[in-house]
Amino acid sequence: MNKRASCIFFAVFIPFFVVVVCLGVFFNAYRRPCRKIVERLSSEPALVFALIKAESGFCADAVSSAGAVGLMQLLPSTAKFVCEREGMEFDEARLTDQEYNVTLGCLYLKYLLRRFPVAETAVAAYNAGEGVVGEWLENENYSKDGKNLFSIPYPETRTYVKKIVKFKKIYSYFD
Repeated sequence: MNKRASCIFFAVFIPFFVVVVCLGVFFNAYRRPCRKIVERLSSEPALVFALIKAESGFCADAVSSAGAVGLMQLLPSTAKFVCEREGMEFDEARLTDQEYNVTLGCLYLKYLLRRFPVAETAVAAYNAGEGVVGEWLENENYSKDGKNLFSIPYPETRTYVKKIVKFKKIYSYFD
């Protein structure tokens, strides 16, 4: 290959290669498993995918030190609560099954969003627990109106909510 042909080849190939690699990395980092389930069960798919990204990094068999399992990192007790509420069969062994886990996670998030209509408050409850967040909302040191948290006392939950908000913005570009 002569020098001119080499230059043209690399001038076209290198940028193309860079774009393909970058898009692959980007879309892999922001993938959306179980998209049909999420879109059917959630009015805010971007919020669900943000939770999955933050909770498990899209690792279906992830298990936390607290015992939370799967893409949406559900505690078995939470999954059982959702199943009882929805009249579904609870099967702890299936919590690593993507579809089962995302179905239960979406239903739990929907429940939290009904109880806490402000998304950031519902997300805080997903992380810290609904009882704890209910107490924060009743405390004037954390909430002025009983609906919004202007201060989150748990540093982990504060950071978690900020992360979810950031990821949600990114996922909303895909919808």
